[in-house]
Amino acid sequence: MTDAASPAWLDRFLRDAPRMPVPEGMRPGEGSRDAAVLILFGEGPDGPDILLTERAATLSNHAGQPAFPGGRIDPEDGGPIAAALREAQEETGVEPSGVDVLGTLPELYLSHSNHRVTPVIGWWREPSEIAPGHPGEVATVARVPIAELTDPANRLTVRHPSGLRLGPAFRVRGMLVWGFTAMLLTAVLQAGGWDRPWDPSHVEDLPPDALSLSLRS
Repeated sequence: MTDAASPAWLDRFLRDAPRMPVPEGMRPGEGSRDAAVLILFGEGPDGPDILLTERAATLSNHAGQPAFPGGRIDPEDGGPIAAALREAQEETGVEPSGVDVLGTLPELYLSHSNHRVTPVIGWWREPSEIAPGHPGEVATVARVPIAELTDPANRLTVRHPSGLRLGPAFRVRGMLVWGFTAMLLTAVLQAGGWDRPWDPSHVEDLPPDALSLSLRS
């Protein structure tokens, strides 16, 4: 992590996040495509928050799912940091000049789309106005308070109708956050020491609309 100025409430996360374990099923494999996401921390009107988007239902990959801003690393990006900042600007309107990059996390593998993803950590030093930048790609942009993410009332486990448990999920700001984003968020909250006890036995079936979108992606 870098020595860029950031608030004290991020200290534990910045200290412990580089040691976040990578689950075996999410370790990068050969031949996967490089991508990056921006985990952008800010101080919003409701306290410390994280920027999330909801992908448009028309996309071919991860349609309709909440996500961190990000996407594939283009050759001209030169690496994950530039790609994450570029994608965040294109998708949400975040001005890169107002973001202090604090470092990166270990790469994670998305088997569904065969991407090797580098999470880039940013501190939103000078917040800018945000809005969906690509109506055909992004449906919603939201600053989600960490307090809402850690509220046990907003936590659940989602299950495929077949009975297979798909993992942790969050209900925040009108979004059901699940899949890769929910798993990464869970690890982020734990690394930052913000996680609160919640009931993982609270299990709900993935809604039919979310399931149909995931099957198309």
